[in-house]
Amino acid sequence: MDAHDFFDVVIVGSGTAGQSAAFFLKQKGLSVAIVEKSDRPGGVCALAGCQAKKWFYETAETLARSRHLLGKGISSAAEGDWSQVFAQKQQFTEKVPRGTVKSLEKAGISFIPGHAAFQDPTTLLVNGSAIAARYVILATGARPMALPFDGAGHMITSSQFLALETLPAAIAFIGGGFISFEFAHFAARIGDARRKIAIFEVSHRPLGPFDAEMVGLLQQASADEGISVHCNVKITAIEKVKGPEAGFLIHTAGGDGFKADLVVHGAGRVADLEPLGLDAAEIEHTRQGIIVDAAMRTSNPRVFAVGDCAATVQLARVADAEALVAAGTILEEMGNGQGQKPAMDYHAVPAVLFTYPQLAMIGKTEDMLKEDMLIKDGQSYGKSFAKQLSWPTYRRVGMKHAAYKILVDDQRRILGAHFLSDNATGLASIIRQAMLHKIPADELYRETLMNPYPSRESDLRYMLEPFLKS
Repeated sequence: MDAHDFFDVVIVGSGTAGQSAAFFLKQKGLSVAIVEKSDRPGGVCALAGCQAKKWFYETAETLARSRHLLGKGISSAAEGDWSQVFAQKQQFTEKVPRGTVKSLEKAGISFIPGHAAFQDPTTLLVNGSAIAARYVILATGARPMALPFDGAGHMITSSQFLALETLPAAIAFIGGGFISFEFAHFAARIGDARRKIAIFEVSHRPLGPFDAEMVGLLQQASADEGISVHCNVKITAIEKVKGPEAGFLIHTAGGDGFKADLVVHGAGRVADLEPLGLDAAEIEHTRQGIIVDAAMRTSNPRVFAVGDCAATVQLARVADAEALVAAGTILEEMGNGQGQKPAMDYHAVPAVLFTYPQLAMIGKTEDMLKEDMLIKDGQSYGKSFAKQLSWPTYRRVGMKHAAYKILVDDQRRILGAHFLSDNATGLASIIRQAMLHKIPADELYRETLMNPYPSRESDLRYMLEPFLKS
């Protein structure tokens, strides 16, 4: 980096959000640089998250279907090999860092390895040297949350879990969130069928953002696969055990002890803000991340924050959308835009848990609506719900735990939808479009009648029938 280099925009972080902003701005004719502190550019999503985990999910789903159909058309269930899946995943992820840098440079985007930190509100230092830019976009992602008990260092992170060539016989996941449930389902299905899997959650229920009733149904499906979920468990220490019984002993406030060969940190991630010097830049932030407005602008008018480092929703596609909003706002201010003011809208953000069955949600949960009713007198909602679905689409794949819940207001507009199913992503995507375009449930019923039949999406007909006008 030359001391005289000047950029229209400098982006800190080379993950999915940083790259989305960089390529968009460069295509619009701006000079752009990306600063990355990691020696493996590309971001968590590609290297140890969304993309990497899907290699394990696809195998786990195939194995699950094979076992569910044993004796129903499958005479011998498939067997999984963790090391083979790992090798396939590695072939993909090993190319990500070099491929990221090459694609950036090919597009004319400067790639600057090093640490970025603000010296003051208008000066960004990279490796201790000032870099000049009209605007800065922070896209530094998130890191595993620090846990306050002795022996926490014995846990491995989700990234390290996906870097294991083999798995041991007994695995404990600390925290009942996305990571723990997804990885527990992978571990339970790929490899040794006798493997013991346990999830420990400190609160009264796991997967807090999801609908409580639907989570309970997922727990039942998980139990059928040998995954035990323990709630109201406060971990006080993790002890490393040597000798013939080598492994780890998990101590709890209740006095119970649990043994495991491997302990995985699945208690969530926090914004990675170190050592950005946000206070020096007069950028407001909390434990949840950097405070931003609808345009993704921070309290420093020339600095934006997108993705997991912002105090918003930690999902990869949300990060991409936020990046384009920030980039669009910059273009408007520089006179290169379309005369519009981009803004984020989070009211119809889908989230999918890649267990098997998948758990998908969009909009509000039933508990959220009940809370709204306490706040706003007279507000009501309607519900269509069923569990252990025996529709042909599920019988054909041997799925016993399929369920759904759709919630509407008194005008039959969809407030929230929740699916426990395979291919739940397709169901959630249709509901998202209906929510964005304010299509009421009875009209959506008519619009989905011609969905390819039979399919999960065509089953929306049955889910929406209770909302038809009499």
